[in-house]
Amino acid sequence: MTMRINPSILAADFANLERELGRIASADLVHVDVMDNHFVPNLTFGLQMVGRLQEVSPIPLDVHLMIDEPDRWAPGYAETGAFSVTFHAEAAADPVALARRLRQIGARAGIALKPGTAVEPYLELLPEFDQVLVMTVEPGFGGQSFMPETMPKLERLSRVVRETGLDVWLQVDGGITIDTIGIAAEAGANTFVAGSAVFGAEVPAERIMALREIADAHRHDRAPGTGRLDG
Repeated sequence: MTMRINPSILAADFANLERELGRIASADLVHVDVMDNHFVPNLTFGLQMVGRLQEVSPIPLDVHLMIDEPDRWAPGYAETGAFSVTFHAEAAADPVALARRLRQIGARAGIALKPGTAVEPYLELLPEFDQVLVMTVEPGFGGQSFMPETMPKLERLSRVVRETGLDVWLQVDGGITIDTIGIAAEAGANTFVAGSAVFGAEVPAERIMALREIADAHRHDRAPGTGRLDG
């Protein structure tokens, strides 16, 4: 199981984004938080900016839409060439139809769940998605503290993915640091969004490597104390 580190440019220097993207070229993807000041109380990037980021980024874009009406707007982000487009379950009118549309355009389709959103209604729909994002903070602002109470939701998802053999990435976003990434990895996450933990480091590439190593050491399919992987 690959452990992916996706730095969030929400923590980057907005005045020098192309340079900042170059600093994280060793990451797997760059996480782009799109906020509309309606679904969440903050305003960040729009479609035009994401298109421009797509043109200059050395790594693929992992777009996270924290917006109202994703059924209407999400396909446009896929059309920029983004590798992955994730929308919120709480905002989508027809998550399955939207995921199919995103896949048809050529993007991986992700669905995000707020901390208070139950996962059970979406378990039977997992084959329709390429990624499930479990928010480990309330969406809207960077720099918040990790919420360990969201881990049972991640563990439930991980069990279903293992039992069904689905190729669904399990992503966590919020408060991911050197101290918390292992907790999420043990619960089953394999894709980690880290903002200030990466961009706040003196050498982001070294921090990306450290986060990936810690996640790999704590991955849920590693037999405790043996250094080997189960299965």
